[in-house]
Amino acid sequence: MAPAVPAKGNARPAAVADGPTQQLANAPLPPKVQKAIAALAKAQAEALKNSTWVGDKFADETRKMHYGERDEAPIHGQASLAEAKALIDEGVPVAPLPFPVAPPEKLN
Repeated sequence: MAPAVPAKGNARPAAVADGPTQQLANAPLPPKVQKAIAALAKAQAEALKNSTWVGDKFADETRKMHYGERDEAPIHGQASLAEAKALIDEGVPVAPLPFPVAPPEKLN
């Protein structure tokens, strides 16, 4: 008598297995994608060289610049999702950075 062993949960049907395969997330990225990410990281690093870290005061400082309460200058910092949405609703130009930025006090 053969044991009643169910099929493996990660087995794919033959029709799918014979088709084109998709790379897994932990597989190496294609060279073009690696170059694009490196270029984007370099552009962000260049932009941040001339920018001042304002930490969690980002929303307040950006709002002050928008309404003319302080001189405009390139800044970066942290804002909650709610703060970012409020800035956008007010018409304050903001954008998230593509890569995370560590606060200066946490850098070596």
